[in-house]
Amino acid sequence: MNQYRKHGSTRNIIPVTLLGALLAVGFASELVSASNDSATAVLWRDPTDIATRNLLEGPGGKDHEPHPPFTFDKEDMKGSNPKFDVRDSDGVKWKVKLGVEAKPETVASRLIWAVGYFANEDYFLPEFRANGMPAHLQRGNSFVEADGSIKNVRLKRESKDEKKIGTWQWRKNPFTDTRELNGLRVMMAVINNWDLKDDNNAIYREKGTDAQAPETVYLVSDLGSSFGTTNFIASDKGKGNLEAYVHSKFIRKGEESTGNFVDFEDPKRPAPFIAFNAPEFLSRVNLEWIGRHLPKADAQWTGQLLAKLSHDQIRDAFRAAQYTPEEVEAFASALELRIAELNQLYVGSAAK
Repeated sequence: MNQYRKHGSTRNIIPVTLLGALLAVGFASELVSASNDSATAVLWRDPTDIATRNLLEGPGGKDHEPHPPFTFDKEDMKGSNPKFDVRDSDGVKWKVKLGVEAKPETVASRLIWAVGYFANEDYFLPEFRANGMPAHLQRGNSFVEADGSIKNVRLKRESKDEKKIGTWQWRKNPFTDTRELNGLRVMMAVINNWDLKDDNNAIYREKGTDAQAPETVYLVSDLGSSFGTTNFIASDKGKGNLEAYVHSKFIRKGEESTGNFVDFEDPKRPAPFIAFNAPEFLSRVNLEWIGRHLPKADAQWTGQLLAKLSHDQIRDAFRAAQYTPEEVEAFASALELRIAELNQLYVGSAAK
């Protein structure tokens, strides 16, 4: 995330209170709010360099790439996916995620970052090894090959200049009812991220500099359930599934020329049989609103940002996860169709 800050301007920050004064948001190059600890809360920063952003390398850029060899640190038992911590040859700490989420999360982090939102510095490795790996992982041992290697992992960089200080809620946060928060909701629909539980959102406290005050950065920190189905189906086929993504409906209601709001298909209610898994069902059953009743003007604004990405930039995001050339083209073409749908939404003059 620190790499992202280099692209922002510090001249156009507008601090506001949690209760309001957000009318000036449309004129700012950042969306910010005052926080209780005097640090500035930031959700979005104007991507003035969007046409030149490197989506192959992502928010961390080439300078922050992981450098092997890696040394195993400890297993992370949080969340539903197997993960563990390692350090690379430079002493940088990385969180390694195993399984089907590695590819879609790598892509999603790049697209979210490209349009101005904060994202983790994620990198994808088709083959991974770490010195000092235990003989048996408590989770994810099935991903470890006989020679100790692991296929298809995502590495998330842990920066010493930032600290996770909590999570944030979709319904209650400093940016409620702003164009920028609505744009983030639109982006979740664009990438079919259905796992929108509040605990998948993070707040990071980042150190300030002599020229800039400390900031608290708000982001969606888990994007692994993207580019598949529009709802939880208790199967890995719901994530990074080309056929499911290409054939899923994008806009549920609002394509007509009347009305000022649009509903997206994502996120849908979990499949009925998921009710037998009470914790999973209850944690997602009331998330549909995140993709519903969004101002068409805000959806179109998001589409206009995405439309600034070139043909090659979009494909580079998928190449970063080492999808096959055929998969890259199919995913990217489906994404471009969604961008076109956003920009074709009829927005009346009163709604602009």
